[in-house]
Amino acid sequence: MKKITMKKITILFLSASFLLLLASCSKFLDLKPVSQGIAIINQSSDSILYKSAGDAEAALSGAYSDFKNEYFELDYFVNGDAQSDDAYAGADNPANFQIDGYNIDATNSNVSRDWGYLYSTIGKANTLINNVNAVTDPNLSAQRKKEMIAEASFIRAYMYFQLVQLWGDVPLQLTEVKTISAANFEEVYPILFPPRVPMAEVYKQIILDLETALGGVKVSAIDKGYATTGAVNSLLAYVYATQEPHQWDKVLKYCNDVVAGPYSLLPTYDKLWDGSSENSSESIFEVNYAGTSSSGNWGTSMFMGMDWKKFNIPSNDLLKAFTDEGDIIRKNSSVVFLDVTGKWNDAHWPQTSYPFGNKWRNITSPSPQNYIFMRLADILLLKAEALNETGDVSGAAALVNQIRTRVNLPNTTASNQAAMRLAIEKERRLELAFEGHRWYDLKRTGRVIEVINNAKDQSGQNLGYQLTQNRLLWPIPQAEMDKNAYLVQNPGY
Repeated sequence: MKKITMKKITILFLSASFLLLLASCSKFLDLKPVSQGIAIINQSSDSILYKSAGDAEAALSGAYSDFKNEYFELDYFVNGDAQSDDAYAGADNPANFQIDGYNIDATNSNVSRDWGYLYSTIGKANTLINNVNAVTDPNLSAQRKKEMIAEASFIRAYMYFQLVQLWGDVPLQLTEVKTISAANFEEVYPILFPPRVPMAEVYKQIILDLETALGGVKVSAIDKGYATTGAVNSLLAYVYATQEPHQWDKVLKYCNDVVAGPYSLLPTYDKLWDGSSENSSESIFEVNYAGTSSSGNWGTSMFMGMDWKKFNIPSNDLLKAFTDEGDIIRKNSSVVFLDVTGKWNDAHWPQTSYPFGNKWRNITSPSPQNYIFMRLADILLLKAEALNETGDVSGAAALVNQIRTRVNLPNTTASNQAAMRLAIEKERRLELAFEGHRWYDLKRTGRVIEVINNAKDQSGQNLGYQLTQNRLLWPIPQAEMDKNAYLVQNPGY
């Protein structure tokens, strides 16, 4: 560890004092999450954090509840869709315009808040993982403790997977600060002010967490908002398909494990989005909303409605892809056109026929619409990709055709590996539009720069994006750089 100077000691104690003040006031204030997931807890001499089974269960519920925060209700879809060729930023938010135009800077407010949200949830998961085994309440069994650690490990892995895809190398924090004193400042300093670690180390921890989760989570759940073996296997498949080098044998294994589980495609595509089939046989991980003041999905109103210009406006390029494929069923489920005459103007669409994303379509306030983050069709197409990359083109075609048959499209004509890669890419685009996947799919396959820089507008003209390698990762938020001298900025920012 680098030598800690008196200046750093002073910074530490000032920072610690501020964090302790926040912790002591948290009962009375509705606080924004503290960046970097620092949990200042248990300042008494008592070493037991959770006094009862109820305390521990509440802590786990608090970690799960973060799937209903602003990151997952809004930014997750902006990052995956508006940052791709599927959607324009829409609305009037300069931070979103930067994301859409690939000219983000380190002071972008979305970048800063997303970092904070994700590390805040990691902090909650860390606290549970590191303290639940100390609970002495006999109402919390050893088996339930194991399940809780497994579920929290899934949550932590999920958040780190978001971080590593957006920023690359990131700080890896697996513990929390319980007390700060002159005696332990050298120990807690690197926790409070951590350096970034290589992506490979982050992925190693993600996989370790998911393997821990596999050993403890339930096989299935009626409420798909909880970690199950299907959700864990799905995330493992994503991870092995994303990290470099890709491990297609592992992708295939975990996709097969999902397919062998209690999942099946819904016979009608639109049933996924019309509210009639929540927590369906196709859903693997789905955040549930009750439509109440305490459990309402305000995110849906960010993407559809006539009261103000919305986010993630479907792109001309995407609509052309639906039309060229003759994909009427998925187009109608994914996009709806409304007349917004007199309400706002748009450079890409006429007022009389203005598109909105149509999957998150229940915009009542508060909305009861669920968000689906993992589903079987996605995993089948990921399996097709793994089969194709391991030389089984016909096996990949069979899965692509299974997805296409549901929406009355003919079988794919792709007959070799190169053609099948493009066929799967297209199928994922049309099947998963506005579900937050497109940007990450293009990055994962190495096609993102070519595809984005060739995206077309309503007249068939190049949109003029100038995406470069340095813009495939986000900048570390400037506020974090200012607080932590050990952080190093990504190239190009």
